[in-house]
Amino acid sequence: MVIIRENTEGLYTGIENEIIPGVVTSLKVATEAACTRIAQYAFDYAMQRHRRKVTVFHKANIMKLTDGLFLNCARKVHERYPEVAYEEMIIDAGCMRLVQDPTRLDVLLMENLYGDLVSDLCAGLVGGLGVVPGSNIGTDCAVFEPVHGSAPDIAGQRIANPLACIMSGVMMLNHIGQTTIAERIKTAYNRVLARADRSELTRDLGGTASTEQFTQAIIRNLS
Repeated sequence: MVIIRENTEGLYTGIENEIIPGVVTSLKVATEAACTRIAQYAFDYAMQRHRRKVTVFHKANIMKLTDGLFLNCARKVHERYPEVAYEEMIIDAGCMRLVQDPTRLDVLLMENLYGDLVSDLCAGLVGGLGVVPGSNIGTDCAVFEPVHGSAPDIAGQRIANPLACIMSGVMMLNHIGQTTIAERIKTAYNRVLARADRSELTRDLGGTASTEQFTQAIIRNLS
């Protein structure tokens, strides 16, 4: 499953203001240009990766203008991609669907705030933040990083799971066209995970290995 969400530039801006002590307002801003841009990226991604469906998570039943604009832009873009199935889902129902049966969903398209929440929910479904890669794709550049960030609370303890970082590197290699190398690394870590040897897996995966031991296990399985 892939979650595609817009960043804060142009689509969602949290403008907060305290009117009087104890009373705070928050303004949500959506633009047609940004909504169309992220929807276009989602459908392009689905076509390039041979994905079957794009599902938009929204709250347009309550935020009729901002989320309504997001839906309208997604619908217009979908008209140019009849090969890709399309559906819309209110985000609270979508979260329940994810927990019940995530296999019914494929590419998820949503705004930044929703994506921030749903990405962690999905990480919980597959083993935690230590196994979830991430990417930030722009028109001229891209940044690849683990969803969990740098995990400073466990820095230097040799217990961090390096898989999310390695997987992010694989995503970067695919992005720049180095698909053969990317596939070699992916095959190697899949072998380690499939074997489920506790001595090769880090603690968050139910094992006893250190960061270095898990990394060495992947290196040994490179072919």
